[in-house]
Amino acid sequence: MVNFFHKFKACWCRLGDMAEALLCVLQIASLTIYNTSGEVTSIPLSRSITSIWALPFGLLFQQQADTSSTTHVSISSTSPLFGRREISHPRRENENSPQQAFNLLSAFDNIVKGETSSMSSHMILKDPLEEPQLTYIEDRGKYNIMKEFDETTIWSSEQVPLMASYNKGKMQHSVWVVEVINSNLKVANANLLDAIPSGVLPKQFSFRRIWQGKGVQTAACKVFLATDDDAAPIICFLHQEQRKLLSVRLLSVEINNEIVFDIKPDMSWSISAIAAAPVTVTRPRMKVGLLPYSDIIVLAPENALLLYSGKQCLCRYVLPSALSKDRLSHNLEFRETASISHDLKIIGVADEIEGRINIIVNSGQMFRCALRRSPSSLLANDCITAMAEGLSSSFYSHFLGLLWKDGESGYLSEADNGVNSEWDSFCSIILQMCGSSISTQKRSNSTVQSSWEFLISSKFHKNFCKHNFVPGVSSIQSVEEQEMDAFGSNFYGSKELEKSVYSELMTESLGCLHAVYESLKLDTLRKRDLELLAVLLCDIAKFLGEQSYLDHYVRDFPGFSRNVQMPITSLSSKTPQSLFRWLESCLLLGCNSASLNDLSPLICQNGSSIVSWARKIVSFYSLLSGAKQVGKKLSSGVYCNIAAGSHCTGEELTVLAMVGERFGLKQLDLLPSGVSLPLRHALDKCRESPPTDWPAAAYVLLGREDLALSCPARSRKTKEFETQTNVNLISISTPYMLHLHPVTIPSTVSDTIRLDGAKFEDTDSIDGSMTDGMEHIFNSSTQLRYGRDLRLNEVRRLLCSARPVAIQTSVNPSASDQDLQQAQLWHLAQRTTSLPLGRGAFTLGTIYTLLTEAFVVPKLVLAGRLPTQQNATVNLDPTVRNIQELKSWPEFHNAVAAGLRLAPLQGKMSRTWIIYNKPGEPNAIHAGLLLALGLHGHLRVLNLTDIYQYYAQEHESTTVGLMLGLAASYRGTMDPSISKSLYVHIPARHPSSFPELELPTLLQPAALMSVGLLHEGSAHPQTMQFLLGEIGRRSGGDNVLEREGYAVSAGFSLGLVALGRGYDALGLMDAMVDRLFHYIGGKEVRNERSLSSGLPSDEQSRAAAQMMDGNTINIDVTAPGAIIALALMFLKTESETIVSKLSIPETRFDLKYVRPDFIMLRVIARNLIMWSRVHPSQDWIQSQIPDIVKNGVERLGDDTSDIDEMDAEVFVQAYVNIVAGACISLGLRFAGTKDGNAQELLYNNALCFLNEIKSVSSISGTFPRGLSHYVDRGTLEICLHLIVLSLSVVMAGSGHLQTFRLLRFLRSRNSADGHANYGVQMAVSLAIGFLFLGGGMRTFSTSNGSIAALLITLYPRLPTGPNDNRCHLQAFRHLYVLATEARWIQTVDVDTGLPVYAPLEVTIRETDHYAETSFCEVTPCLLPERAVLKTIRVCGPRYWPQVIELVPEDKAWWNFGDKSNPFSSGVLYIKRKVGACSYVDDPIGCQSLLSRAMHKVFGLTSLKARDPCSDGCSGPGSVTVDQVVSTFSSDPSLIAFAQLCRDPSWNSRTDVEFQEFCLQVLFECVSKDRPALLQVYLSLYTTIGSMVAQFTGGGTIVLCDSLFISNLKLAVAYNEALLSGRLTTSRGGIVQSNFLGSLRKRVEDLLNSFEGLNDDFHNYLRSGTWPNKELSGEKGPVLLSWYLQWFGVPAPSVIKIATEKIKPRLKSSSSFVPVLRLLFPSTDINIIGEIDKFLSSNDSD
Repeated sequence: MVNFFHKFKACWCRLGDMAEALLCVLQIASLTIYNTSGEVTSIPLSRSITSIWALPFGLLFQQQADTSSTTHVSISSTSPLFGRREISHPRRENENSPQQAFNLLSAFDNIVKGETSSMSSHMILKDPLEEPQLTYIEDRGKYNIMKEFDETTIWSSEQVPLMASYNKGKMQHSVWVVEVINSNLKVANANLLDAIPSGVLPKQFSFRRIWQGKGVQTAACKVFLATDDDAAPIICFLHQEQRKLLSVRLLSVEINNEIVFDIKPDMSWSISAIAAAPVTVTRPRMKVGLLPYSDIIVLAPENALLLYSGKQCLCRYVLPSALSKDRLSHNLEFRETASISHDLKIIGVADEIEGRINIIVNSGQMFRCALRRSPSSLLANDCITAMAEGLSSSFYSHFLGLLWKDGESGYLSEADNGVNSEWDSFCSIILQMCGSSISTQKRSNSTVQSSWEFLISSKFHKNFCKHNFVPGVSSIQSVEEQEMDAFGSNFYGSKELEKSVYSELMTESLGCLHAVYESLKLDTLRKRDLELLAVLLCDIAKFLGEQSYLDHYVRDFPGFSRNVQMPITSLSSKTPQSLFRWLESCLLLGCNSASLNDLSPLICQNGSSIVSWARKIVSFYSLLSGAKQVGKKLSSGVYCNIAAGSHCTGEELTVLAMVGERFGLKQLDLLPSGVSLPLRHALDKCRESPPTDWPAAAYVLLGREDLALSCPARSRKTKEFETQTNVNLISISTPYMLHLHPVTIPSTVSDTIRLDGAKFEDTDSIDGSMTDGMEHIFNSSTQLRYGRDLRLNEVRRLLCSARPVAIQTSVNPSASDQDLQQAQLWHLAQRTTSLPLGRGAFTLGTIYTLLTEAFVVPKLVLAGRLPTQQNATVNLDPTVRNIQELKSWPEFHNAVAAGLRLAPLQGKMSRTWIIYNKPGEPNAIHAGLLLALGLHGHLRVLNLTDIYQYYAQEHESTTVGLMLGLAASYRGTMDPSISKSLYVHIPARHPSSFPELELPTLLQPAALMSVGLLHEGSAHPQTMQFLLGEIGRRSGGDNVLEREGYAVSAGFSLGLVALGRGYDALGLMDAMVDRLFHYIGGKEVRNERSLSSGLPSDEQSRAAAQMMDGNTINIDVTAPGAIIALALMFLKTESETIVSKLSIPETRFDLKYVRPDFIMLRVIARNLIMWSRVHPSQDWIQSQIPDIVKNGVERLGDDTSDIDEMDAEVFVQAYVNIVAGACISLGLRFAGTKDGNAQELLYNNALCFLNEIKSVSSISGTFPRGLSHYVDRGTLEICLHLIVLSLSVVMAGSGHLQTFRLLRFLRSRNSADGHANYGVQMAVSLAIGFLFLGGGMRTFSTSNGSIAALLITLYPRLPTGPNDNRCHLQAFRHLYVLATEARWIQTVDVDTGLPVYAPLEVTIRETDHYAETSFCEVTPCLLPERAVLKTIRVCGPRYWPQVIELVPEDKAWWNFGDKSNPFSSGVLYIKRKVGACSYVDDPIGCQSLLSRAMHKVFGLTSLKARDPCSDGCSGPGSVTVDQVVSTFSSDPSLIAFAQLCRDPSWNSRTDVEFQEFCLQVLFECVSKDRPALLQVYLSLYTTIGSMVAQFTGGGTIVLCDSLFISNLKLAVAYNEALLSGRLTTSRGGIVQSNFLGSLRKRVEDLLNSFEGLNDDFHNYLRSGTWPNKELSGEKGPVLLSWYLQWFGVPAPSVIKIATEKIKPRLKSSSSFVPVLRLLFPSTDINIIGEIDKFLSSNDSD
């Protein structure tokens, strides 16, 4: 165990492009990698790997030198150091482990190394699926393999590419930087790389030593990264034996967007320490490049716990005095607030994370402690962070010393006293810096020097001044003079020096804190902090003599005017930055015209966290006003993170920037209303039709949650950013809207809750709740699609085979009646046994099953019931009929139908579940389940052992179901193991030495068909030759029909193998085509020898078994299979050659020679080949009929015609079969398209045939009458039902009502009305199932494979009974499943999560038959095929538009879970507009918001307080505001405000105007779907109301500041930007322009109407004084500040400086107005005139 752990090491590392870190564990000769989802990757390694280390771009391997030649492992392709990888998945079934041997890059590695036996001491693994890369070291301009085996790695960084090592022989530490080798530099043995293509070599890495430290006998026990006090990174080495911490300072320079690290000499220092760790305490929100700012916690040798920032000690931590064995400490205390515990001593620290650390004491206990990371006061924390980011390093170091009182705990000592004390402590430190320069220090009487005095007189200060110039200290003495007079310097000189340094420090501090001040103005929740900061800034500005800054703060808070008066003589050239002024200029003049002087340097600084709030707003306004991007920097000078996505306008770019900066709706609500208006404008403009490639967070920000939920289904070009933004969707959304965005939408397929009216009931039924296999079909989606329509109930009744069938008999039955009952019951049994085929199609893929549930198959009941005799049950007489034989294959179909219900999209079926449902004795039920699972593709989970165990049962139907199911699951794969298992059941494939097996006749055609499905589309030559021979081979039996069934299966199989390949298929196609035509027409085979030569010897030896007498072919057996084979081989190839040979008989002799049903097959084959020429018109059908047949049929009613009865019968037989074949061709050509022309044409032809059997309706057309006299009824019945079946194929999944009525009529016919044949009943059952395929959620495709599967299902030889499998195996009728596609789409309301109706505009591409076409559908609906689908657009006025652009591709519909599926597996999320009801609640639009006459509802005052239940009436008068709003909007803010409007206390208010305004605003927000503007309107309105109240309220002070004035000015500026065209919108401004215009006029009228304001203004201009509160009251300063802010009056000092400059250049009589207008463009022109008057009056005085 010791040896094991000696080689064991673990670390977290990011490999490849993975966003998450992986846990890498090094074991003996292997590396195990764990990810967070539980997957494990095991990589074999050499035993020479000793340790692993994390780097930013991969995993670093340390390898020891291997000197033994016997154990040496060479790095070569034959003996790789890193071999195959085994990936195991815990708790999952084992699959084939992917293996990866050395690839071409490994060989290139060997070439680069020169010697394959070379080893590198260090290697880097970039990706788990790649080979580790050797590393290099530069030597004289070349890179050689790094072989520093003596350099033992002791540390690496996963943030920056640095590594530390120790060389025991040299007793030295080294620091290495890992770099990517420049491709331009030379590599050793580069002459070997000439043959290597460029771009193939992987990226290589090299090590560069940047520091060495000698003289240490042992390696450092701990190495870590920290930061110096000036934010420079440092590497710390802890040497416990020497009890010191060695710190080495790193220099980092950015060159070409890459950071280069280096270390200069004399950049290291040592601190006494026995333990140390990096912690984050002083600046928790700062980052240095990629690194967070880190302090150092040091345990000194005297057991003192000290906090260092770089080399500066900040404070000492001690254990709390109350610490005991049963009490844990959460916070360490400072020296002043705790008495040191003498019992416990700190002996170690460990497990540091940010500001938390484990403290180990001498008693053996360990305590988890939290170091105070920052003040509790958010304002104090912001100010400290701002000074850390904005002050120069020397000034901040001094400030830090004052802040922490040189280790005496500072303001944190009073942290428990409250937040205010922290702020007061911070202010006292700032004021101390101000006061220390102006107050007299009594140094002579002081025995103890202050820290500052000690620092000034220290040698360090002299050396510091020698190497560092302090700005502003120009009168400093030379170092020599200071040395001569170190202790006797002049007191006043020292005072001036101190004042100069402090002034410079305070000037920088003012700039930093002013940036915080301006940033806080943009947060409405921090007004109290803003006022506290303004007080401090006033003191600083007064100390520095910055009159303009002081005036700036007093304007915002005029209450300060009495305490901070400063004479105007104190002039300053500095103008304080004003963020509001910049925002206003940006809106009015554009980003490029706004002055950068109004932006603080901190805002323009990259990485500044403290003013990031202001930086974000500035960047948004910049982009909105047309700023250009240069990387992350904008032309306005600020940095901005912009999310990935396309954009065409500034508004779209602004939205992407808001997402990139994680600025969501919650943050938008924190902005002042005027500031938020332009941003809300950008969101509103992009809301209608945003680009489709935006991240989901962008759509949430726009209020388009429908697009956000559909976003994961779209293509993801920015996967990394998408992962990042999806995590922050909640931060983008407003908290009170979160419950409106459901995380998951329940699947409508799995929704099995029965709805009202969906229960299956029958008046004649004893139990209406029996299990019939269709009880799950009623869910919210089907209910939405069919509404109150009872079609599904009727389909369920028609296809139910689980209950006795009603028999109509007399009340008093006799003996003859019993015989009649048995006869009637027998005929009804023919229909009942055919129903499962239709039910399987009806319920296809509609339920999900749990793998713990048993498979349930509904009963197949052949009994009858007598309604006239209290529903007495009548069973078939077993002595007359063999019931078990009758039910064998129907039971198989019944199980298939039950199995097809399982949704094929539920993922991987469990093998255990299949075996669990396997019965002890084989039966038809499990056989049907196997076929159903195979059709869904689930039989891939069976292994070969399971398959042969099923075969060993020798159960006929089980073998048939298993073979077909396996072939469907492995369709087109040519899997050799499955192929062998199929060929066992084909005697023709047995070798001559193989013992004869007596195989049932049914298994052979099933095996042939399975071979075709397995090899579909492969054009495998040997398989094609074999199948061609099987078409003409004699089967084991002598039954001609069974021989025909075998040949047909071979023909289908041959066609599937060469499906649609035509002459492009490999092999002897000409010979095959000739042989196929020989099988069709019995002509000589011209290429017999060439074809036979390609067959194996076993095949040639069996040539005598073919159905020939000499050279004669039995075409009755071979023709159908050959025709089908040609049709599928040349499907859609438009081959004129084949079609010309496959002609329709045009002479009387040919008509008599060719069987009529073969003519039908020829018509189908011709049209499948000439696919594009099939047209849904009666003329096209007539063009299929030869003239001789057409003329013959037309002359049947002519008495003068000389056609004998035999010829007439031939003509009519040919005619009806040709028409039926043409109709089947139409059904295949337009399968699943719901083509209206095809539907009408097929429906009319079906009626024509039905009229020939029994006149049911009069129909006009060209179809001749009286054909039933010349053709038997059975032929007409078969043709009729084939046409009806084709009609259902065209209308598959649509539930077309007219077609359904026809099918219901055909099913209702009894034996007296027509044929009760099993075959035609099966056709009707299948037609009903196709019409409601998958419950209406599926339809058919027209791909080659789908057409082949449909042709197998529609093969026009219907069985005569339930057990008739002679001509065509009944199991083949289920292969239609392979042709289905789930092109169903439903729309889900994103707010409610419920399916809703929505109109869609579907656009299909241009084809040969029609131009680009658009049509409307109402969801839920079926979409066109992917090959023609171009655009889907959500249209209509009730839902937000949404466009899905598609590229038409000739591919199958998207599968479940496909990431490229744009419809999220059939769900399209949409968002309803506020003010509109859903189509379920309001089908015709009579209940929309506008149609309800909202002005009446909102205008009636009595409605506001009325209880809706008090009147007891339900008329319009009982409707309240909140009821109306909640009907049209789900926004909680609107609903809550509407409820407030109807509250009884609301009516007690006296301000009726405000009530009316609120109702109008509510209507505005609801009708225009802008709920967020409710806050904006109310904010602006109440602000004006407060101003009016302050004017008219006597001495009442409502607003004591003027911050809102800047907000109002921005709102007005937004309106002007709209009117001037700088901001554009298609829907108009989000706030009514006349409202903002009236707001501006109202403010100006108020300001101009106040008496005495003009005098106060002149006094202000003259001396900078504010009105005296004792004379003018509290209002005077407030109103003046409003006046100055609104009209943009410059500070008096600025005006005075400007006039002094321009006076000498103007004539005495000239006006100042033009020049002042140029100097102060943002000042109102009327105020310019007032200033001009004031200056003129002063000149005259």
